[in-house]
Amino acid sequence: MRKDSPETPLDAIDRRILTLLQREGRLTNADLAERINLSASACHRRVKRLEASGVIRDYVAMLDPRAVGRRATVFVEVTLTGQSEELLDAFESAVARVPDVLECHLMAGVADYLLKVLARDSDDFARIHRQHLTRLPGVREMHSSFALRTVFGATALPLD
Repeated sequence: MRKDSPETPLDAIDRRILTLLQREGRLTNADLAERINLSASACHRRVKRLEASGVIRDYVAMLDPRAVGRRATVFVEVTLTGQSEELLDAFESAVARVPDVLECHLMAGVADYLLKVLARDSDDFARIHRQHLTRLPGVREMHSSFALRTVFGATALPLD
């Protein structure tokens, strides 16, 4: 959903559709309709409406980072030299182009941004830091923390 769009009202059937699709995104429309007790055409219309309204943003394959050689998860707190709109825009635009950064969050608190970086190992993170992170506009300081182990990670949003 676009960040400036209003929240889309969801009924119980929409929530069941979304819950199933979050868990099993490759369900066919026929299987989805059967599991929620709806006709295939009605189910298809609802899914299309959820896509058009931006509730369903995309369909992706979730990869195991370790299986593709990304064993190090690093959280980087970034503090900028200022808070001007131009500086924030410049930082956000530049960080979005760093392929190893999976997430970037504007924060309230001590740091201005929190980045989630996936690297092969500590040497690879050193390369990412040197070639990309230190060159981001307006950075005053960074603090990096290596995750020792991911206890759990969810991709499904709660729809209660």
